[in-house]
Amino acid sequence: MKVVVAYGGTSPEREVSLNSGAAIAKGLNEAGIEVIKEDVTSPADFLKKWDTFGADGVYIALHGGWGENGLFQAGLELFDIPYTGSGPEASMYAMDKSTAKLFFERSGVSTPEGFSLVKGEDCAGRAIKLLDKYGEIIIKPNSGGSTVGVTRVTKKEEITAALNLSFQSEDKALIEAFIPGKEATVTVWEKEDGEVIAFPAIEIRPKKGFYDYTNKYTYGNTKYLCPAPFSNKITETLFEMAIAAHKSLGCRGYSRTDFRVTNQSEIFVLEVNSAPGMTSTSLVPMSAEAYGIALPEFVKRTINVSFKINRQKYHYN
Repeated sequence: MKVVVAYGGTSPEREVSLNSGAAIAKGLNEAGIEVIKEDVTSPADFLKKWDTFGADGVYIALHGGWGENGLFQAGLELFDIPYTGSGPEASMYAMDKSTAKLFFERSGVSTPEGFSLVKGEDCAGRAIKLLDKYGEIIIKPNSGGSTVGVTRVTKKEEITAALNLSFQSEDKALIEAFIPGKEATVTVWEKEDGEVIAFPAIEIRPKKGFYDYTNKYTYGNTKYLCPAPFSNKITETLFEMAIAAHKSLGCRGYSRTDFRVTNQSEIFVLEVNSAPGMTSTSLVPMSAEAYGIALPEFVKRTINVSFKINRQKYHYN
C-alpha cells in the first residue's frame, strides 16, 4: 500500500500540521506502508497532481481552514479518493463550534452557554451580560484550533481586545462561559468491526496559566495524566459523552473531544476535533498508547477502517 500524507496547509495551524504529518509518516513507515509526504497549499493543485502519486489513498494531517472544515474532504470525494477521518459534513459541523454546540444540545450533551458573532456586529452587551453571569468568559475564533486566538476575559474592558485577536484568524467569534475546574480530553476511535470506543481519558494540567498554544506545544509546560485520575463515574460519563458527541456530528475514523469537569462533577463538552493533532506532544497518540495501541498500529488500523468507508453512497443515491 502507498499512502499520501497530506499536511501543511495555509491556516494558522500550519506548523502543528507539519509536525503531525511528520509523525504520521513515521508511524506509517514503521507499519510497513509506503509514504509520500505532500505539503498541500491548494486543494485544487493537490487534486490535479493526484494521478502522479500512484497512491491508494490519503492520510489527512491537515489542521484548520480548508484542510479540516470539509472542503478538502469534499474534493477527495468528488474524485473518489479514499481518505482518513470524517467526511465533509461532519468535518464542517465539528469545525464550526457554534454549529457543533447545536448538535451537542440536540443530543443531550452538555456544553457551556455561549453565542457567536460576526465581525462588525455589536454584541458587547450580550458579552458583558454573560461575563456578569459567570465572572469569566472565553472568546475565541469560531472555527479555530490549537488554542490560536483564544482569550480568557475577566473584565469588560478586555472584551474588545479579545475580539480583535479572535478576528485576526477569521470573521466569526465564539463567546462562551468559562467553566472552572479541570481540563480533560477523550479520544474516540472506530474499530474494524464498526464498534466505536473511547480510549483512556487524559487530564490536562498546565503548570501555569491555562492550556493555551504555548502550553499545548511547548514540551514540559503541561502535565498530562493518563489515565486521568477521575472517579469511575466521571470516567464513564466522559466516555459516554465523547462517543455521543462524536456520533452527533457524524464523525468517522477517530476524533478527540475536549471537556471541562467542575469540582461539583459537572461535565461540559467544549468541542470535537475531527482531525486532532498527532505531534510528539499530542493527546491522541498518548491515549492510544495507554489503551495498548502504538502509533504505527493506530495509523495503520485507521487506514484500514477509513479506506473501506463507502463515501459515495451518501451523495449519489
